[in-house]
Order: sequence, then C-alpha cells, then structure tokens
Amino acid sequence: METPDLFRAHLETNHSASFAWALSCCGYNHAEAEDVLQTVYLKVLEGRAVYHGRAAFRTWLFAVIRNTAASRRRWNAFRRLRLVPLDEGAHDCVSRSDPAEPVYRSEWSARLRSALGLLPRRQREVLHLVFYQDLTVADAARVVGVSVGSARTHYERGKTRLRQLMETK
Repeated sequence: METPDLFRAHLETNHSASFAWALSCCGYNHAEAEDVLQTVYLKVLEGRAVYHGRAAFRTWLFAVIRNTAASRRRWNAFRRLRLVPLDEGAHDCVSRSDPAEPVYRSEWSARLRSALGLLPRRQREVLHLVFYQDLTVADAARVVGVSVGSARTHYERGKTRLRQLMETK
C-alpha cells in the first residue's frame, strides 16, 4: 500500500504532464483544468481514488483525470439544462507567467489544436496521450478505457485524419 507521502511525491513528479492532460480533457480551458486537477489530487490524497498497482501510476492518474473531467462536463451540462446560471467570467484569467503561452499562441499550434478538435474524441485522446504524454498505445488504451486493438485503430485513424486536416489548412 502506498503512503500519502509517496502519493504526494508521485503527484509532484507528474504534475506538468497531468496538467497538460487535464487541459486536453477540458478543451484547453485553464481554469477548468486547474479545478479538475485539484479535485483529482484531493481524490488521490483522501483515498477516494484508489491505486491498485495494476498499471503504472501515471497511467492510472491520467485515467482518474479523464474520468473526473468527464464527470465535471456531465455535471455542467446538467446544470445548464436546469438553467442554473454558471459563473462564466470568474475563471477567465490566465496566468501571464505560463511558460506554454507563446506555444499556444503560435499559428501552427492553433492550427494543430483546431485540427485535433475536429477529430472524434477517442482519436483525439489517444493521440494526445501518445504524442504529448509519451504513453504507449497500450497505456493510452488503459487511460481511455478501451482495448489495445481499439486504441491502435483510433491512433492510426487519428494520425491519418490529422495529417489530412493539417495539409488542407
């Protein structure tokens, strides 16, 4: 059984990659990604998300982030359906010290994000995990919750479609 200090160390080691994955899961909304990641860290440290050691810690953590972001999206959709106003403007501030900000603002990066946004969700998720998070296709399959064969199909189809979209833009 992992101790809270060991979990804390794992979370610190994987923080940058976890935030990048949370950003992807939250449609690149910084405030939403920060909230999701904070929720995930609390789940892990309070024992509400339990690591059983069946996969690498990082793979398990990315699955928790993905599931938490999806749950938050469903909850927000439900709130909108009930016509409860959301505080849209409260989290619009982006830190000026964000080192990734110039990359996000570059034309090529914008084109790539736009093209990724046109891919089906599973293809987009698998490509992000493999290219940006350096996971194997097998680990990406565990994070996304599909078979390895299905993840390979999403990966290949996603790469092909992304290449086509980038050539036409």
